[in-house]
Amino acid sequence: MTYRLNPIETEEQLEAVMSRPTSAVVPAMEEMTGDLLILGAGGKMGPTLAKLAKRAIDESGASKKVIAVSRFSAPDLQADLNQAGIKTIPCDLLNDTELHRLPDVPNVIFMAGRKFGATGNEALTWAMNTYLPGRIAEKYRDSRIVVFSTGNVYPLTPVVHGGATETHPVAPIGEYAQSCLGRERVFEYFSNQFGTPVVILRLNYAIDLRYGILLDIAEKVYDGLPIDLTMGNVNVIWQGDANAAVLGAFTYCQSPPLILNLTGPETVSIRRLATAFGEIFGKEPIFEGEESETALLSNASHCHQHFGYPRISLEQMVQWVAHWVKIGAATLGKPTKFEVRDGKF
Repeated sequence: MTYRLNPIETEEQLEAVMSRPTSAVVPAMEEMTGDLLILGAGGKMGPTLAKLAKRAIDESGASKKVIAVSRFSAPDLQADLNQAGIKTIPCDLLNDTELHRLPDVPNVIFMAGRKFGATGNEALTWAMNTYLPGRIAEKYRDSRIVVFSTGNVYPLTPVVHGGATETHPVAPIGEYAQSCLGRERVFEYFSNQFGTPVVILRLNYAIDLRYGILLDIAEKVYDGLPIDLTMGNVNVIWQGDANAAVLGAFTYCQSPPLILNLTGPETVSIRRLATAFGEIFGKEPIFEGEESETALLSNASHCHQHFGYPRISLEQMVQWVAHWVKIGAATLGKPTKFEVRDGKF
C-alpha cells in the first residue's frame, strides 16, 4: 500500500482535515436559513462537526452562528470551540430548567445519547436515548432537526446480503439498541404530530484516528493482542465524510422523517483489516474465533445517492491509522466494542 495523501502527524492537523468543507457543504450551509444548534456537541464527533459547519459558513460568506451545547466535562473543549468562532452553552439536557433556557434556533442537530455503560445503568440510557428526544422534539417542533441514530436498530444480517437497507425490519438487540429505536419513534411521533421536518441518520461506524474500529484493530496487531473474528465484518466511514453528510441532510428534512443509513460503501472484513495492518507493521496478527455468517451491517446506497461517495477511501484510512499508531499519537482510549453480538455495552 502507498499513501494517497500525506500522513497525519498531529491532532491539530487531524482536526483541520476532518473539518475541511466539501464543495457540497458550503452551498448547503449558505442556503440554510438561520443559525445552527448542535445538542450533545461534546462527544466524539461533535467538535469536528461544529468546526466543519463554522468553516463552511465562513467560506459561504454568511453570518449564521453555530451554537454547541454540551455539559463540557472536558474543560479545554469549550475554549477550543470558542476560539474557532463557535458559541458554546454548557447545559445538562436532562435538566428541564437548563433545557428551556436554550435559544430557539431553526436548525438543530440532535446527537446526545448514551451507549457505553448502558448495561448496569439502563434507566439513564433510556432517559437519554428515548425520554430526552421527546423533550427536544417538543421544544424544537418548529425547527428542522437532523437526528443521530445507529445501525444497531437492525438485527444481525447475513454477510452475503450486503447489509440492511432502510426498509429492512428493525429488530434491535439489547437495551441500548432498543432505546435508540425508541429515540427514532419519539421523533417520528412529534414529526407527525407537529409537521416537524426531520432526517434520521443510522450511523455505523465513524472513523477518527483517535478512536474507531480501525484503531481498535491496528492497536491489537501492533501490541500482539488477539483479535476476535466472531463479528467478522463491519462498515466504516471517515468522520469528516459522515459530518459532511449530516450537514447536507438539512436539505432533505421532511415529515414524516426521512431515514438514511450513514456509512461507507464496503463490507469490511476484520481479518483483511488485521492482515493489512500486519503487513504495514511487519507483524503477524493473532486471531481467535471464526467469522459468523451474520454481522451488524448497513447498506448506505441511498445515502450515497444524496451525498455522493465518501471522499476518503478505506485504504487511505488504513494508512492514516497505521501511521498514527506507529508514531504513538494520542487516542481517546475508548474501544468501540464492535465485537459485541448480544447488545450489551
